[in-house]
Amino acid sequence: MGTIVITENISLDGVIQDPTGEDGTSFGGWFLQIGDADRAAWAELLVEEARNARALLLGRRSDEYFAARWTSRTGEWAERLNSLPKYVVSATLDKARWNNGTVLSGDVVKEVTALKESVDGPIVVNASGRLARTLIEHDLVDKLRLIVFPYVLGGGERLFGDLSAMRTLRRHDVRALGSGLVLLTYHRA
Repeated sequence: MGTIVITENISLDGVIQDPTGEDGTSFGGWFLQIGDADRAAWAELLVEEARNARALLLGRRSDEYFAARWTSRTGEWAERLNSLPKYVVSATLDKARWNNGTVLSGDVVKEVTALKESVDGPIVVNASGRLARTLIEHDLVDKLRLIVFPYVLGGGERLFGDLSAMRTLRRHDVRALGSGLVLLTYHRA
């Protein structure tokens, strides 16, 4: 049975939007502010996550973003990400942009539930905020990994937007990454 693992870069005030500043928001570009030690620790964490993943689950915009950046890269991390099966949730796509991709265009809850039954191991969700909120709303998330950046942005799209009810999670791990980041890991209660 598969487990849904959401890993998100997030500010202290819960913002996940525009970490690289490419959307042109006034609060964007916060990911780029970290130093070399933090960036190395962050990358090491995500390489390890890629090694353990059995599939990636993405929204349409994340599929486009990653396809444009990872397909031509080399090295262990790129090779692992490029080789993984990818499942892209989209009502508009006919074909995934990133290689090894399958579009899930039906009911998200049913499609992801079936995916969890067909994949043995971690199904990782990165940088797909709207999809992540949908998965959280429907109690499909097994593990939540928040990489907390030491910034209060004061605006932007937050991971925990409008949920219909409170969700209870169980703390699994808290650890420092580099000199300024913190990894918070929670499991479904």
